Amino acid sequence: MTQLQFQHKGEFKLENGLSLHDIQIAYHAFGELNAAKDNVIWVCHALTANSDVADWWPNMVGDGLLFDTSRYFIVCANILGSCYGTTGPLSINPKTNEPYYHDFPLVTIRDMVNAHELLREHLGISKIFMVTGGSVGSFQALEWSIMNPSLIENLVFIVSGAYASPWNIAINESQRLAINADPTFKSNHETAGLSGLKAARSIALLSYRNAAAYNKTQQDPEKEKVENFRAISYQQYQGDKLVKRFNAYSYYSITKSFDTHNVGRNRGGIAKALSSIKAKSLLIAISSDILFFPDEIKEIQRHIPNSKFIEIDSLYGHDGFLIETEQLKESLTNL
Repeated sequence: MTQLQFQHKGEFKLENGLSLHDIQIAYHAFGELNAAKDNVIWVCHALTANSDVADWWPNMVGDGLLFDTSRYFIVCANILGSCYGTTGPLSINPKTNEPYYHDFPLVTIRDMVNAHELLREHLGISKIFMVTGGSVGSFQALEWSIMNPSLIENLVFIVSGAYASPWNIAINESQRLAINADPTFKSNHETAGLSGLKAARSIALLSYRNAAAYNKTQQDPEKEKVENFRAISYQQYQGDKLVKRFNAYSYYSITKSFDTHNVGRNRGGIAKALSSIKAKSLLIAISSDILFFPDEIKEIQRHIPNSKFIEIDSLYGHDGFLIETEQLKESLTNL
């Protein structure tokens, strides 16, 4: 499936009062929009994913699958600040005719959703049957359900939060410290900070899984060895894998965006904001998730009218939403 592009001409005002100009939004679309323009499933992607949801969420999008392309129009847009076609730190700053690099402004989750709104209007979508996504994807989905409650019919909220907790922010800051420790990140070059990015990814992985998952999947069969451990190879491999497809500026930017998430900001608090949601809502936790704990998600569900909570049992922690697709499908069919 080919990535599509939409360019919004003119000023795009950010929540902090700054502006981007002529923003580009990259997206993928699957299936056909019906005559009523309301058969839409909008998938919001997580931190380092792209808009090709069929690629990173296996066995979820296609003819006869959960996100059935014979019935629904499935849309996924790349977020502001990323490096997969939407305006981000390596985009050209019209004031300098050079990439933004470190000058890319702070983008909040609300800003990301406002960009989704521009694309929605461009596509002529009048109603969203379902909005969903895992992790940072559900930051966007939840925010959108509050920002435009009459638009969303169903919200599927997966392993996420109503705000970025101190624990979340501390993990993000540890990753940024790793990037800043790379002396090349002080320069303006698209390959700057890659060693730091590799270290940052290694930190992040520890929170995406958990001790039990590592102790099961990364055990060494040779019990007498003193170096070259499997866990080391795994961390190195995963760090290198991200470095090959991402850049340090975007990673730094979107972890800062993560930190801004708080649906209660300027809305009278989180409980009040959640109570304004009109969508029928399903909130899904994973038993072993150490980024967004099941009890935290259950507390969010308590404040959303017409909502249901499900906990999926999985060893794989936060990453379970990408792995336990059969359990996810079973949960969503009961929406």
